[in-house]
Amino acid sequence: MTTAPQLTLAEVEAIAREAHANQTDKAGRPYAEHLAAVADGVRKRGGSDEQIAAAWLHDAVEDDALTRQWLDGAALPQSVKDMVLAVTKRDGESLPSYTARILATPGALLVKESDLAHNADPARLAVLEPATRTRLTAKYAQVRGLLGLTDGS
Repeated sequence: MTTAPQLTLAEVEAIAREAHANQTDKAGRPYAEHLAAVADGVRKRGGSDEQIAAAWLHDAVEDDALTRQWLDGAALPQSVKDMVLAVTKRDGESLPSYTARILATPGALLVKESDLAHNADPARLAVLEPATRTRLTAKYAQVRGLLGLTDGS
């Protein structure tokens, strides 16, 4: 039995960009900019190719850009799938449960750290309505605390 070749990072990036092509972030920017920033953040933090692939896909299932079935069947290492699912927030899930899953999944913490760093970027937050900015700043700080990320990176 032969196994299908694994998707390359370039292929994962292309899939993620296409899947999120019609989405924008809270500031109205193309969502792919966020994905690229998170992947670059993982790379700069010394992440593996598998972590970079997970960064490209980190919001795909949560945002309904790709289905769970697609992820399950994708030609990706199981570790990539595990990281994507670890950082995928589930409806009604508490933050302690969510962050515990991230901490329990090898490699997922670095992906979430990079995601939080980009989400909390003052330049990104500055363009939001003050109430939204305040709410998100508090939420990101709470998640960082639950994950043990206290250096503000």
